[in-house]
Amino acid sequence: MTAFLISLGLLLIYILLAGYAERKTAAFIQDRLGPTEMGPKGIFVMIADGLKLIQKEDIIPQKAHRFFFLSAPFIIFMAVFAGFAVVPLTSSIIGSETATGVFYVLAITSLDIIGIFMAGWGANSKFTLYGAMRSVSQIVSYEVPLGLSVLSIVIISQSLNLQEICKQQGILSEQTQYLFGLKFLGIPTNSIGGFLCWNIVRFPLSIFVMLIFFIAGLAESNRAPFDLPESESEIIGGFHTEYSGFRWAVVMLSEYAMMLLVCMLTSILFLGGWNTPLPNIGSWKFAAWTTGTPGTFLGNIWSAFWLISKSFLLIFLQMWIRWTFPRLRVDQLTDLSWKYLTPFALGFVILASVWRVLMII
Repeated sequence: MTAFLISLGLLLIYILLAGYAERKTAAFIQDRLGPTEMGPKGIFVMIADGLKLIQKEDIIPQKAHRFFFLSAPFIIFMAVFAGFAVVPLTSSIIGSETATGVFYVLAITSLDIIGIFMAGWGANSKFTLYGAMRSVSQIVSYEVPLGLSVLSIVIISQSLNLQEICKQQGILSEQTQYLFGLKFLGIPTNSIGGFLCWNIVRFPLSIFVMLIFFIAGLAESNRAPFDLPESESEIIGGFHTEYSGFRWAVVMLSEYAMMLLVCMLTSILFLGGWNTPLPNIGSWKFAAWTTGTPGTFLGNIWSAFWLISKSFLLIFLQMWIRWTFPRLRVDQLTDLSWKYLTPFALGFVILASVWRVLMII
């Protein structure tokens, strides 16, 4: 229970930071000021918004299905929040180091579809129902390329354990040594570390796999330009149109939590997770200086710093994309998933299998 409360508290702090950062990022991209009134540079605007939402009346439509309508936001949030249980924050801090962590994350986060459909159907409104159907079809469509892109990394890593995938990206594999010719030159490579160990280097084509994963993650999070379920000009606000106050805040909390989860998984699967990007070069032991001893206090601080830094950088990229690209049409959205991302993701699975066999030989 203590771990649950600590995790929830950290997530709430992240929401405050991310919400403020998104407003300022949007303002900068659109050449305006953003929040300015609540505290210096508007830094307390998210606290003010939170207090406002908590005090708002919890309105329930007269003909809504009360159980579905009231419980849906919490089902959505718990499906996303449960995904953090297997995310390795540091080299020694992880909620549950299960051997099937990748499968667990993909399975548990897909349950938010149930909550979304309950919210749309339970409100007894055609607008919320349209929004829910759009959202469900979008998530189901993009889960296919998302899962295939993860499968490529599983093939390369030969593990479903997220912590094990992180650990592998801290050691320069024999395959990578051959790839860069280090094995033939006789250069000692046991302690090089850094970005040369990451999966985007171990399997060079995984940079494209990461792009597919990241795009599918945007769609899973209902982030622009994939926010059709919430397109205000067509269906007002999507499946959460009828929500107000605290329950609406829970839905938004789920969206930002999903953003963080997608970015953390991107960092873990492709960008070394909690490993440092700095390699050891000659007498300059950058990797040794910026990792610390695994399991120690300093080691945990460095590990958490690198994972959080990579994740926040990807979150900024998500915000940048949202306020730069226009929203896709429905036909464009489905075409992107089924005609482009899914075939390419399947092709990369085959290439990853061939690559793994060649490296073994």
